[in-house]
Amino acid sequence: MLDKLWLIPLIPFAGFLLNGLFGKKIGNGLVTAVALASSGLTAIVSTLAVFQYLGAYPDHGRHLDRVYNWFSAGGIGTDVAFQLDPLSIVMLMVVTWVGFLIHLYSVGYMEREDGYPRYFAYLNLFLSAMLILVLGSSYLFIFVGWEGVGLCSYLLIGFYYDRDYAAAAGKKAFIVNRIGDFGFLIAMFLMFNYAGTVDFVGVQSMAARGQLTPAVITAICLLLFLGACGKSAQIPLYIWLPDAMAGPTPVSALIHAATMVTAGVYMLVRSNLLYRMSPSAMMVVALIGGLTALFSATIAVAQNDIKKVLAYSTVSQLGFMFIGVGVGAFTSGIFHLVTHAFFKACLFLAPVRSSTPWAANRTCGRWGDGGKRSLRPSGPSPWLRSPSPVFHPSPASSPRTRSWPRHSLRRISRPSGSWSG
Repeated sequence: MLDKLWLIPLIPFAGFLLNGLFGKKIGNGLVTAVALASSGLTAIVSTLAVFQYLGAYPDHGRHLDRVYNWFSAGGIGTDVAFQLDPLSIVMLMVVTWVGFLIHLYSVGYMEREDGYPRYFAYLNLFLSAMLILVLGSSYLFIFVGWEGVGLCSYLLIGFYYDRDYAAAAGKKAFIVNRIGDFGFLIAMFLMFNYAGTVDFVGVQSMAARGQLTPAVITAICLLLFLGACGKSAQIPLYIWLPDAMAGPTPVSALIHAATMVTAGVYMLVRSNLLYRMSPSAMMVVALIGGLTALFSATIAVAQNDIKKVLAYSTVSQLGFMFIGVGVGAFTSGIFHLVTHAFFKACLFLAPVRSSTPWAANRTCGRWGDGGKRSLRPSGPSPWLRSPSPVFHPSPASSPRTRSWPRHSLRRISRPSGSWSG
């Protein structure tokens, strides 16, 4: 599998084509089979590739699967190539297994929706784009996945396109993210101009050899961070994420909590060598992350829509991840990313009994009578309450959850820890 890493994003893309082109003709039963088979097979193939990597690279080096030369002209060029290393393995396991579980969860959640085939086609396309982002070996190639997940986010936020608020939320997310993408593009233009390549290892090795000036490195880092602010909803580009809750709740759990919104953190950790060579850029990252964490948490306190509470909580937790990156604690930032992906997805799905598409109240529960009643939403499925006592304490760092060690890690981490480019 190590020489066929391109199969990992190709499998869910095939599911997207089948459900997108033939979903209405084959019926919901086969749509479900295609969606679950493609996402489940992707998770299994990814796991097999990880085990093969661990056997072939006991020193945890970089494995590169070069598919073909994308373009080469005027002394610059790049390849379509996939890489596997410890950082991409962590993200690969999170994306594939969380993605499969939420595909499975969505079968019951969306069963009464008219757009059932369309929903799973979009979800498969998202999984494919996210895997390109995670496995790409260059900034330009992951930008393909970066734009792909942005497109899927727009499509799924506006899934209920016949409702004005959902269509407006989708457009808002799409436009705000274009601002961040502008920074990402300019950063790649600088890489092509000064380094002649956008490959992760190529750019960072030239910086390590002193072939890039500190001013150029700082400019690249700040522009990449602008792109990360858009995708990961940091100040001032956080405004799209709370409105993104207009989509189906499993979409909020997968895309807007566990995977896509962490892409900015992943990109910055992938570029850790550049950031360690630019203390001023790291200071900006840490300050913006800290301000976002505090500001969005205070907004969440004033919300009475539980999905909005969780959305602002997600923005706040993303801020903590950027604090880790900004102070050089790259490992603890990724550790927080992994724990947050699982517990926040469960937090979104735990109160789903009052936010199903056929429920009278789609806001997932509100304060009753001026806050005098309990926040607990009402609904006909009491068994769905069971996740709440387990996962709700997680953001509060309960020692019985998987999220508590990240705070200790952040305190003891040192800037010397790094991930291979």
